[in-house]
Amino acid sequence: MILEASLYILFGLIALVWSADRFISGAASIALNSGMSKLTIGLTIVAFGTSAPEIIVSMFAALDGSGGIAVGNALGSNITNIGLVLGATALIAAIPISRKVLIGELPVLFAVSLLAGFVLYDRQVDWYDSVLLFAGLGWFLFYLYRKQVNASPEEDTDEDEVDSLTGLSTSKAWMNFVIGLVVLLISAKFLVDGAVTIARVFEVPELIIGLTIVALGTSLPELAASVASALRGHHEIAFGNIIGSNIFNLLVVMAVPGLISPQPLDPSVFVRDYATMLGLTCLLAALMAFDYRRGKPFGKVAGSILLTAYVAYNVVLYIQL
Repeated sequence: MILEASLYILFGLIALVWSADRFISGAASIALNSGMSKLTIGLTIVAFGTSAPEIIVSMFAALDGSGGIAVGNALGSNITNIGLVLGATALIAAIPISRKVLIGELPVLFAVSLLAGFVLYDRQVDWYDSVLLFAGLGWFLFYLYRKQVNASPEEDTDEDEVDSLTGLSTSKAWMNFVIGLVVLLISAKFLVDGAVTIARVFEVPELIIGLTIVALGTSLPELAASVASALRGHHEIAFGNIIGSNIFNLLVVMAVPGLISPQPLDPSVFVRDYATMLGLTCLLAALMAFDYRRGKPFGKVAGSILLTAYVAYNVVLYIQL
């Protein structure tokens, strides 16, 4: 049973990363070939697509009654994105800090994080909380739209990202889209089933599995995208991928269990996991502001601090088992 569950998780992780890329590129190419603007594609398909693994995994977890995995996936992915993904990216290539990101996207992430705290404070994500989170999503999409409309051409990094995802013929785009979606659904189901089995066999809380194994797996696309962006010199995309993904995780992924299967949450979700996520967000902001004031890029020192915080959090999870 343990071997089978481990193989389920391994297959789920590998297939999840592969299928997410196919799904996004197929959907973006279909939209572009149908006449949709790159702006709209960037705001909708690319934005939602990068969080597709988290969304679908949380959906299956909620349907299975595993609310801990669903919520743990959202918070754990954000912790992993900041601590591991940004930390590792900064170690590989120093990332220049944009004032636009520092005073624009980062405060939005902080505001959304506070909204998530308000939702989690009563230890349950119910239907009303989900509606509130989706209302926040509507506001965020409007904010993105206004920002893109008012942006100068040289600031339009979203179109560069769309260009890297499109260019397929319509037939190949549909093939990528369908295959990507099918494999995405199957791999998410395998990942959730394997994670639930491991949790039950070893008597590990499902919340911990969601915060660690599942969160790490669903954050692999962000890790690959951020490292590749930094190495290519697309520095704003490296930061933008993480900040945007974290916002969508809180507004969409965390809302899924409330719509499908509201369940009481362990008290540690708020006092330990949410607090860690908020603390890492504040730490990221402080490190970015400090380096920006010194005129230095976000480099190895900042990356090492974030990675150390990520490792320390996982050690705490292990100790508390």
